[in-house]
Amino acid sequence: MTSPQSGIFALGTSSHAYLELDARPGADGRDVVRLVASLHEPRTTIGGVNLVVGFRPEMWRAIAPGDAPAHVSGFNSDVVGADGFVMPATQHDVVIWLSGSAYDVLFDTAKSVIAALSEVATLATETASWPYQHDRDLTGFIDGTENPSLTEAPEIALLPEGSPCAGGSILLLQRWAHDQDAWEALSIAEQEAIMGRAKSDSTELDAKANNSHVNSTDQDRFGKIFRRNMPYGTITSHGTMFVGFSAEQGRLSAMLESMAGVHDGIRDALTRYARPVTGAYYVVPSTPVLRRRSSESP
Repeated sequence: MTSPQSGIFALGTSSHAYLELDARPGADGRDVVRLVASLHEPRTTIGGVNLVVGFRPEMWRAIAPGDAPAHVSGFNSDVVGADGFVMPATQHDVVIWLSGSAYDVLFDTAKSVIAALSEVATLATETASWPYQHDRDLTGFIDGTENPSLTEAPEIALLPEGSPCAGGSILLLQRWAHDQDAWEALSIAEQEAIMGRAKSDSTELDAKANNSHVNSTDQDRFGKIFRRNMPYGTITSHGTMFVGFSAEQGRLSAMLESMAGVHDGIRDALTRYARPVTGAYYVVPSTPVLRRRSSESP
């Protein structure tokens, strides 16, 4: 299989940073792609930092039409669901996800990345993340129970051989803010009913409400995805970075529409206590494709 960006599957890292950037007015998209692709050179990613880069689908298609997955678009419109619930569209041109074992190294690498791109792109938003109690999010529940194993994940997350962008992936990146006071005021039984799982070990409840999080994001119905979610924030203001990879954008968009209750009016109960504040899709090309783009003449 064409080599994917290895950071997609690099589990066990304790520090994460997500940088989203926009091309400067008048910047040539080819220069943006070339410089971002060149970040994979060893001189930039020293110190044990994993680097995953992606591009707004429309930008990538304009620059690399032969390596662009079909029918993939940016998060260009809000998802509006039941009760006026909104998942905002905050699409940017470039995403750079850094992960490693220590935040000081990550910090220095992020600074060098921003400086290397400064002539063609500006930083739009940045988020730092870290694991909580091994594999739980800040609701206290285990996150990613339905995640495939690392042996299964490539088939689910990567575009197949023979297709445009083979070895690449589609990334959905969202920052979800938690209403900690409202959530922590609930009993464990109430929290479990919202999630559809037991808090202690993530066992799926026998009886689940239609609006439980498990039902709203049922991967048997929408298709499997590979999640690399992480907590973010401070003690008083925090939440979850949703980081979802898929070989098909439709799986991701269908889950969002289900959570919002777009088609049936049944809104995911968890969205009463967590709300998305950002939303973007990115094409994450394979390593060989990035290597070709990095060597192109300016």
